[in-house]
Amino acid sequence: MLSRVLNMFRVPDLRNKILFTIFVIGLYRLGSFIPAPGVDTEAVQGLRDQANQGGGILGFVQLFSGGALTQFAVFALGIMPYITSSIIMQILGVVIPKIEQWQEQGAVGQRKITQWTRYMTVSIAVVQSTSFAFLFHQGQLVGNVDLLPKFNAWTVFVVVLTLTTGTALLMWMGELITQRGIGKGMSLLIFASVVSSLPAQGSLVQANNGTPALIALIAVMVMLLVAIVFVEQGQRRIPVQFAKRVVGRRMYGGQSTYIPLKVNQSGVIPIIFASSVLYLPNLAAAALPDTGFWGSVQRFVNNNVADPTAVLYLVFFGLLIVGFAYFYTAISFDPAKQADTIRKQGGFIPGIRPGPQTERYLARILTRITLPGALFIAAVALLPSVLINMTLNGSGSTGGHGGGAGGFAFGGISLLIAAGVALETMKQIDSQLMMRNYDGFLS
Repeated sequence: MLSRVLNMFRVPDLRNKILFTIFVIGLYRLGSFIPAPGVDTEAVQGLRDQANQGGGILGFVQLFSGGALTQFAVFALGIMPYITSSIIMQILGVVIPKIEQWQEQGAVGQRKITQWTRYMTVSIAVVQSTSFAFLFHQGQLVGNVDLLPKFNAWTVFVVVLTLTTGTALLMWMGELITQRGIGKGMSLLIFASVVSSLPAQGSLVQANNGTPALIALIAVMVMLLVAIVFVEQGQRRIPVQFAKRVVGRRMYGGQSTYIPLKVNQSGVIPIIFASSVLYLPNLAAAALPDTGFWGSVQRFVNNNVADPTAVLYLVFFGLLIVGFAYFYTAISFDPAKQADTIRKQGGFIPGIRPGPQTERYLARILTRITLPGALFIAAVALLPSVLINMTLNGSGSTGGHGGGAGGFAFGGISLLIAAGVALETMKQIDSQLMMRNYDGFLS
């Protein structure tokens, strides 16, 4: 294994890509700790401690920002605006013919979609940064903590400009990693965000529940990691046979190949989509008054939708994950287009007629393998929360959600995202090593 790690740095081109990627991720983490102008740094510490201890909405919103939001840092919004805009563009691609045409135009159409995604990201960042400026000043995300004591129009303008610029900078950094580094830039930034919160959550579990509880959680996480890798690598291979055909004096075709249908065809996208959907009611509830009817609505959301150990959260989040898994699989793999492509290339699936029968066959296989994949990623995302409900909360621990374990309930989501991104990145590194006759990690 050590020799294979060294192989990555023996290839100058690959070494430069890896070092560049690490450098950009380092800049991202640095920006996650630089507070925006006008922020009370002493109040930030109390806000961060409460988010780590109690989970809730603060623990939820800091998941994809790597803790930058509770620091009210330059990169406080993280890449959530970009994720939201990407979701919107993919959904619009199903209902707006023009966007669907762009999706079918290859690289030219993808550039247009990317450009509109950027515009939408900046617009969403302006709205979210303005909302957070008022919420953090009024102390509605956490009681009696005012992060912006000198609150006026100029302060709000500077904060909104800083956070929006930070989001735009993150988009640029992600694209730089994709172009000049290794792996997918946006995915690696998500990876850095979710993984960075695990050590702090683990230390809180140890401090409040003892070393045995931490060891038990780590053991569960290791078993989940093994299961994630096993399922992520699993696929159903549909054999395809190409008939022989003569063009001029040459014979083409006569080869056999296969269509790899992954068990988890959608990857970690359903987790991100479902988290984004849950992100909205939490922010809306935080903006409500904390007294009267609206106060009861806010408490209901905080206790049931933002609490990762609540039964309603578990049910709703699990259903969202399964639903988005089917949705994303449907828009990423079209059986009709795949069947038409096979037919045009002179291929066929053995025992299945080309055309509509091939389309129905692929759709049936895809539906069958999507269900276990969707149930698996839902189980991985929810299992830590279930275990916390059964053990830490049931043991009479104090301190909110098992003494800091509520934040660790997001560990299943973090593991799933981290494992998926890491596997995808390692596949790219493997391909680079194999091109230069080196042994890869996955070979």
